[in-house]
Amino acid sequence: MFIELLSIVAPVFACAALGFAWARSGKKIDTATLSDLVLYVGAPCLIFHTLVTTEVDRAVLARMSGLTLSLIASVVVANAVALRVIGYPVRTYLGPLTFPNTGNLGIPVCLFAFGDVGLALAVAYFTTTFTVHSLAGDFIYAGKRSIRPLLTSPLFYAAAAAVLTLAFEVPVPKAVLRTTQLLGGLTIPLMLITLGVALSNLEAARFDRSFVLSGVRIGCGLAVALLLAHLFGLEGPVKGVFVLEASMPAGVLNYIFAQRYGREPVQVASLVLVSTLVSLVSIPLILSFVL
Repeated sequence: MFIELLSIVAPVFACAALGFAWARSGKKIDTATLSDLVLYVGAPCLIFHTLVTTEVDRAVLARMSGLTLSLIASVVVANAVALRVIGYPVRTYLGPLTFPNTGNLGIPVCLFAFGDVGLALAVAYFTTTFTVHSLAGDFIYAGKRSIRPLLTSPLFYAAAAAVLTLAFEVPVPKAVLRTTQLLGGLTIPLMLITLGVALSNLEAARFDRSFVLSGVRIGCGLAVALLLAHLFGLEGPVKGVFVLEASMPAGVLNYIFAQRYGREPVQVASLVLVSTLVSLVSIPLILSFVL
């Protein structure tokens, strides 16, 4: 079991560690270009190609999206209550506690744990989470309602194109499939490297608070996912991906929202960093349970 777990998590954390070490060494790396390649090219291609070629039944993918929405709603309530109880500002921490790193970290972990089926399920989970985060992020941090972040995201249009292609059974030319497959192959290594670079620029502030909130982020996501998995009778890769994605550390995108609205960005950055470090232990433990 140990060797199997190592084969899943080692490549993921090795790629992130490469980005971290590269940035810390002082070597030049254009993170803006890497991020743009992921956002505008790699990830849209990965989403489109994965969804239109997967052998996973469409109903299963749709069910994963529905389960993700149920989990987000449940986690929002649970986290809001937890923040009130421990006395931390809700608008600052509700986003990081609700929206984990389902892309940079969650997708590769699910791919290595469950293969192509895990990749397809993780893409469905990530796409749903990203959509909700884009729609709700401004409201959570500042009480503003805007769909502009979603409408300007290539990921949204890639997912929409894939859904329409499947719904109307539109044949996709082999050239398009091969091109999106090739470009989509950039995504996972670049996502992990840019994650490592991003973490290298973050600092731990109020470590005690960050550690407590990391426990809330991972523990609450895990508990709610296990409860919903039991209630809906989830099994196999569907349960595994659902539980893994729900218990990922806080996503880096939360730091961007915190910076934009002045919601203690240093403390949010610390939560992202510390929860990612905690996940070095939590991910293998959760994998040993769901495999």
